[in-house]
Amino acid sequence: MSRDFKVKLGEGGFGSVYKGKLQSGPEIAIKMLKKSKADGEEFINEVASIGRIHHVNVVHLIGYCAEGENRALVYEYMTNGSLDKHIFSKRESVPLSYEKTYEISLGIARGIAYLHQGCDVQILHFDIKPHNILLDDNFIPKVSDFGLAKLYPVKDMSIALTKARGTLGYMAPELFYNNIGGVSNKADVYSFGMLLMEMGSRRRNSNPHAEHSSQQYFPFWIYDQIKDEKDTQIEDASEEDKILVKRMYVVALWCIQLNPNDRPSMKRVVDMLEERVESLEMPPKPVYYPHETIEHDHGDNSNQASWSSSTSSSKILGKTNTNHPWESNA
Repeated sequence: MSRDFKVKLGEGGFGSVYKGKLQSGPEIAIKMLKKSKADGEEFINEVASIGRIHHVNVVHLIGYCAEGENRALVYEYMTNGSLDKHIFSKRESVPLSYEKTYEISLGIARGIAYLHQGCDVQILHFDIKPHNILLDDNFIPKVSDFGLAKLYPVKDMSIALTKARGTLGYMAPELFYNNIGGVSNKADVYSFGMLLMEMGSRRRNSNPHAEHSSQQYFPFWIYDQIKDEKDTQIEDASEEDKILVKRMYVVALWCIQLNPNDRPSMKRVVDMLEERVESLEMPPKPVYYPHETIEHDHGDNSNQASWSSSTSSSKILGKTNTNHPWESNA
């Protein structure tokens, strides 16, 4: 099927991916897993997770191979590759429009929501990032790479992990800090928020070369711009595009709240992405660490925030609201 592994599509932490073709005609992607000390745990996870999933926004597993020490997963081939190549690369011949980017973000949200609530078990992905979102020939997004996934009964609200899992920059803080809250599907919500922020801005969230500390971590800067009703410097965008991106930013800021209880469910995220931006409440400013105090570059202490009080108030275009926007829809 792989034609002696002549065409390599990419490589990740779990192995290499090659292009192939079935005898019946369809093109496929073959993921050859590296030898693992975990006795093939990631292979079992991926087969068990994705083998029971049938959703337009989740990549389809066609088959697998387990022979001796060899482990391979056979997926449908995604013509347009992974999302990171389209939102970070400056050399794409046909850059994604903001409308298409928004549509992709909505598809990703629906896929994750299905993993959390649409199956007979809830599947926590734990590695939502641009590299693990694949695009078909119509740019329909597919959540992929379930090597870190965990399956839990739908009724389980909190789970136990022996070690942190995921990719730095997208990992939820509760995977590091025990005093924030238990690990749940809200960890995927956080990762999606970080992904959504990058999709809207077409840049990575962390910029160590920025002149000011508030610009080093992009969500801080975006929050200040939206709150102060300033331009977020979106390039080549119409007014309609700016409204779409602002909606993505506000939803992303809710998703990356430090306290897991302050984040919406993925089902609610889908609803928020489909709402008018004027009806979306402005969340509290995100923070890095538990009990962290945020200060502006100029030393202004008047706008300090701590996660422990982050639900005390939120603004809706100048109005104050004391409730979460999803309390009746969680």
